[in-house]
Amino acid sequence: MTTQNVGVDLVDVARFTLALERHPRLAERLFTDGERRDAHAQPERLAARFAAKEAVLKTFRVGIGAAPWRSIEVTTDDAGAPSVVLHAPALELARAAGVGILHLSMTHTRVTAVAFVVGSSLKDESRAR
Repeated sequence: MTTQNVGVDLVDVARFTLALERHPRLAERLFTDGERRDAHAQPERLAARFAAKEAVLKTFRVGIGAAPWRSIEVTTDDAGAPSVVLHAPALELARAAGVGILHLSMTHTRVTAVAFVVGSSLKDESRAR
């Protein structure tokens, strides 16, 4: 049996920017060094990554606080396509939810940032024949 879960999240960039300004260490608590580097100090890019982290948690059918934010990492390939890398304990949440593959799409404007995640189980190769 295959598992398929989805998660989506929308972040108001102005509110997110204000939170970053009010709490100078917030970005360090929420994002890995790589995520902060990839965002190029643009709050809308960080907001999109935050939306992605919340959407990932939704695919696991858990809420905020179920895993540390930095255990869900948004990376980009050379072409700029985003993907999700899980670290413990988010990796354990994925396994418990039966999710082995995460597909991520995210976008942003100066006003909003959105992320959509589809989580599915790994296919059973013996059944694919």
